[in-house]
Amino acid sequence: MLHRNDSTSTIKDFRVKIEREQVEGRNLFTGYGEGYVAVNGTRYMASLVVSARRVIADWPAPSIDELQADHLAAILELEPEVLLLGTGARFTFPSQALLAPVYRAGIGVEVMDTQAACRTYNILLGEGRDVVAALIL
Repeated sequence: MLHRNDSTSTIKDFRVKIEREQVEGRNLFTGYGEGYVAVNGTRYMASLVVSARRVIADWPAPSIDELQADHLAAILELEPEVLLLGTGARFTFPSQALLAPVYRAGIGVEVMDTQAACRTYNILLGEGRDVVAALIL
């Protein structure tokens, strides 16, 4: 960005270099599409939970309408700072009562469609945040 200094009528060159933190050795979403997501190049076609170091590929949450408190127990065990709940192809907010145990544990919750959750997870992980994505496919 160029900034003009009016007192001397000169132009100064101010530069900002932004580098993404390396996330090597951690789980990243490398793709997604209708009915699947890819983590580090491995394709998953069923609901799953992803943290920086773990993939729970057998997460038994078939749809947002069938999401139950015991499905969230696996997430509470991971003790993340932030939970991204991907609700499938469309955004659907679950009941407050269902999310109450997560709130009580002091975990921040963001609900969005699954593809948005994948993108947001990668950004937060790159910022060094302790994030978990629970995705319904």
